[in-house]
Amino acid sequence: PERKILLKEDGTVDRVVVPDRLDAHKLIEEFMIQANVAAAETLEAKKESLVYRIHDAPSLAKQESLREFLQTLGLSLARGAQMRPNQFNGILERVRGADNEALVNEVVLRSQSQAEYSPKNIGHFGLNLKRYAHFTSPIRRYADLIVHRGLIAALNLGPGGLTQQEAERLEEVSALISATERRAMAAERDTVDRLVAAYLAERIDERFDARISGVTKAGLFVQLPQFGADGFIPVSSLDGDYYIYDETARSLFGERTGKGYQLADRVEVRLIEVAPMAGAMRFEMLTDPKPLPGSKRSFHKAKGRARASQSRSGPRGRRR
Repeated sequence: PERKILLKEDGTVDRVVVPDRLDAHKLIEEFMIQANVAAAETLEAKKESLVYRIHDAPSLAKQESLREFLQTLGLSLARGAQMRPNQFNGILERVRGADNEALVNEVVLRSQSQAEYSPKNIGHFGLNLKRYAHFTSPIRRYADLIVHRGLIAALNLGPGGLTQQEAERLEEVSALISATERRAMAAERDTVDRLVAAYLAERIDERFDARISGVTKAGLFVQLPQFGADGFIPVSSLDGDYYIYDETARSLFGERTGKGYQLADRVEVRLIEVAPMAGAMRFEMLTDPKPLPGSKRSFHKAKGRARASQSRSGPRGRRR
């Protein structure tokens, strides 16, 4: 979630605010999307070069991983052909209002590829648009300026338009600004994480409502919605059972009880340790594990596939 850090006069954190997302925000976003589409369509109609905002379909590996996950919830998805945006929307519609809605939304979101800039148009899969460009935004980006200058040239609006020489370098520029965008986002995230960690360092041993935001063999990542802060719970600190990582079900489940924790679960945690300079926090799980009927099945199914694969392939020598 978006986080706003309000500072005191001495530069320390006064409070952390996670703004509400209102219908008015969604309406403005829709206007911006339509403006971006109109800019791309105008430049195409005028045969003017531009930088598109492209978003490819998920890789086949990610699609297969999503299919296997949905099967653990009793949701089927056709195999084979490349998935279309309306299929993803259909998945989300099927779980709307269900207990696992947040879980499915999270997994579908993580299955998507990353958007980037390119002078070659492949469409925007996530928005289900044939053409899309960054033309307007609250924070001006270099991609917006390229599109603005393209419109100046295409519509004969005066000096400052995109030149032919600059148009020939758009592939190089697109790669550069895509990489710069990723670096800027990482820098912003790291800075905010450190500020939030410093703010919460004074609240060691307090209890917080949290949501599981990641599951690995090493443990659980949790997020505090009221602060947008992330932390970690080591699997070694989970008592009462030996916990096994189920990649398909995005869960950790107890070998003895079959109970465990799954991505998007709402839990209660206690803050144990903070490292402000690293922006890292360690938590203790306070919520009891829940029954996970699909986890043992999907885990042993995966082990069975691995054994079958080894049996078919037989012993292998070193490849020369």
